[in-house]
Amino acid sequence: MKFFAMLRMLMMSSLSGALLLLVLQPSDARAQVVNPDTPEASQSGSQRQKDTDSPWIVQQKNEMAKKRNVARQQDIKKDTDKLLELATELKQYVDKTNEDILSMDVIKKADEIEKLAHSVREKMKGM
Repeated sequence: MKFFAMLRMLMMSSLSGALLLLVLQPSDARAQVVNPDTPEASQSGSQRQKDTDSPWIVQQKNEMAKKRNVARQQDIKKDTDKLLELATELKQYVDKTNEDILSMDVIKKADEIEKLAHSVREKMKGM
């Protein structure tokens, strides 16, 4: 019985001592300590990665970005050439119809043009 009483007293004194230390600490001391070597949480992952990239990696990333931009530009040129071709075909279909007849080919061609134009717009945005 004496053992349990001593154990309880020890636990109570330890708990009250820990609480006392916590209360008496200044509020700045309770703040989380940030390791100066670790990047801030406010930085994005890509920003932290850029900070640690070697010059060779940065150069390689820039070259890859340039290649992607060249490929995107070539795709845009190819798609706009196709748009011109489709628009010309659409004009020919419309010229063959009259006010009473609307061809399914005209509707299909217009839908195709719309989809391709949307694709070109997204590529121009760089997406």
